[in-house]
Amino acid sequence: MNRKVLIAALVAAVVLGTGSVVVLTRVASNQANATPLRNDPAKTAPVEKTNLADQQSLSGQLGFGAERALSSRKGGTITALPNQGAVIDQGKPVFWSDAEPVPLFYGTMPLYRDLEQGMSNGPDVKVLEENLSALGYKDFGGPDDKFTYYTATALKKWQKANGLEQTGKLGSGDVVVQPGAIRVASLSGQLGSPAGGDLMKVTGTERAVTVELEQSKQRLAKQGEKVELSITGGKATTGTITGISRIAGDQGQGQKSKIVLTISVDDAKAAEGLDSANVTALFTVAKKQNVLAVPIGALLALNEGGYGVVTEDGKTVPVEVGIFAKGRVEVRGDGLREGMKVVTTE
Repeated sequence: MNRKVLIAALVAAVVLGTGSVVVLTRVASNQANATPLRNDPAKTAPVEKTNLADQQSLSGQLGFGAERALSSRKGGTITALPNQGAVIDQGKPVFWSDAEPVPLFYGTMPLYRDLEQGMSNGPDVKVLEENLSALGYKDFGGPDDKFTYYTATALKKWQKANGLEQTGKLGSGDVVVQPGAIRVASLSGQLGSPAGGDLMKVTGTERAVTVELEQSKQRLAKQGEKVELSITGGKATTGTITGISRIAGDQGQGQKSKIVLTISVDDAKAAEGLDSANVTALFTVAKKQNVLAVPIGALLALNEGGYGVVTEDGKTVPVEVGIFAKGRVEVRGDGLREGMKVVTTE
């Protein structure tokens, strides 16, 4: 059998899911040693030592990251709401109840009880003191989890500055606690409605890319991993996966559950002037440095199992395969060396 027929046994090579699936017709390794027929010369390619990166490209959307619902535990009636698109910083009102502002505090711990002097220690007290300190009210010294007379004094000063009754107490619904500044994506609360309950959907204030993944590709969802971004109408840059959430599918409608990634944009200038845009996100699954690689078209499946490559003098060399990347595959095997020629379909 000639080399051209041997290489024609390679049907397809496709990089998928958790690895690489190569569909091949099996060939006995000793067939490569048969006397070749007089035919067109086979294509060859050198074995190269190189760096490989197994990458997956997906479409995403530039915006301000994934939306999340914001609700309130405040009593009373909604008397004012921010505009859609408004950006709200620490200490500024999120909405108004009974004509009084309900400000934004930063933190990851929601207020789960009313705060006042004489209460037990707790992390919610520290959230209060951290925000009072950041806003310039520091009578208590360094923030801790103890609500003291000095905490109450600082709280009264802050209440006076915001036009609130100076009680030295803070109800669990008197402020809204979020991880940082927020941007109003949409409003669900209405003027005249009860202040408690869902009010709006918000996002962060920095440009971010959202990418939806099928569950089968959850290997790409790694917090803190870097992603290459190509922004339509903007510039190429990199991003960092900062959020991972899941959307449950509707089985009745045949909708599958999905994973939603929020990717921060490392260089804000790359998206300058864009409120939204299509984005191509390139995820790197694996990297290998200084490995031997050949074109995917050089691989053969052997009858005895495994894979091999055929050298230009017709010998079959069994190989172990590693990662696939951009039409090339990592190979390891006895007798392989950089620069030797192997038969390929490409």
